[in-house]
Amino acid sequence: MTLLAHAAGAAALALTLASAAQAQTRPPEQVAAAALAAAPVWDGHNDVPEQLRDRRNNVLGDFDFRDTSGTGDAAKGTAPMMTDIRRLRAGKVGAQFWSVYVSASLPEPQAVQATLEQIDVMKRVIARHPADLQLCVDSACVESAWKAKKIASLIGMEGGHSIGGSLAVLRQMHALGARYMTLTHFRNLAWAESATDVPMKQGLTPLGKDVVREMQRLGVLVDLSHVSEKTMLDALAVARAPVIVSHSNARAINHHPRNVPDTALDAIKANGGIVMVNFYPAYVVEATRLHNARRAAEEAQLKALNTGNPDAAKAALAAWDKANPAPIGSISDVADHLDYIARRIGADHVGLGGDMDGIEVAVKGMEDVSTYPALFTALARRGWSQADLEKLASRNMMRVLKAAETYAAAHRGDPPIENPTTF
Repeated sequence: MTLLAHAAGAAALALTLASAAQAQTRPPEQVAAAALAAAPVWDGHNDVPEQLRDRRNNVLGDFDFRDTSGTGDAAKGTAPMMTDIRRLRAGKVGAQFWSVYVSASLPEPQAVQATLEQIDVMKRVIARHPADLQLCVDSACVESAWKAKKIASLIGMEGGHSIGGSLAVLRQMHALGARYMTLTHFRNLAWAESATDVPMKQGLTPLGKDVVREMQRLGVLVDLSHVSEKTMLDALAVARAPVIVSHSNARAINHHPRNVPDTALDAIKANGGIVMVNFYPAYVVEATRLHNARRAAEEAQLKALNTGNPDAAKAALAAWDKANPAPIGSISDVADHLDYIARRIGADHVGLGGDMDGIEVAVKGMEDVSTYPALFTALARRGWSQADLEKLASRNMMRVLKAAETYAAAHRGDPPIENPTTF
């Protein structure tokens, strides 16, 4: 090596080391801001469509999605919505899966109709705001929306009751733009076990496994939030493309059955999937879960002690609530879940699914969709690199969706999986 080449190499090394040192000494706020500038947040679960159904019966009228801060009703005890375009922009949200959730207590044919209505109302909201929102059904559209400085808007179904046990309905939901389906909600289906219902003999029945296969053939992401550990593992054994968990946390930290156990975390890593952490205190904070269990026991006891006098039981429970406020946790508690999952299975397998507007309260500091930068700053303060924060924001979700699309493209010529009609 010549003296000149040696000097040039030394200078390059010095520049690299200086850049690394500068990166390490950047304030956490700068690290977070740089990450979000490079990779906007892609959130896995937001329930604005549910709010439109509950508050407005899906009649938009003069509804202004640019600013929903005035949508509360103190007389009815209704809080303002957590989501609007103004706060999505402040939160650096660049892509959102809108959940077209309908109640799992509905008869399945009615649930199918209600899901169609929810898809329709969210499409109408998106169409009203073409300068800010863009309906997307694939990764190329998401990238195009970002270039146009728009919020890519995708549709996710929350619960297999939305297809009424029919693979034909699943195919039609895909044709309408649905790009993920949570296999269950709070109740079991004939073909899939929920995390919060009476245990079944198996997680997925043969039909349930065909649902997973057909979803992946179509390019509909398999979502494992709300399902039991058995269902998670059965689905992961069948899956040939990455899956998502759109809004759940680590069960090792909070033992709620809605959260993901280590067995499933490890299988999700092997699958190439992603766990998107949410902000609901009962799933984030173990003390909140325990508080809720104590409250349920207190309520049952008060009802038993006041048989025939429901007003007395209600008043006594209100007094108990006043004396025993539920802990709600903080950004730090959400960061604990992200740290745990990233340490266990890697930063390539984490994401965010806030569950905004599907919950009545979020942890302190994450009250609405404007607050994502505060979480990224907290993580940067814990030592998360800009590269890993970019993965968390949206690079992981983009990788998963592209992999699902690649699998679907490779199997486009496969015949549809059929199941017989039931009525």
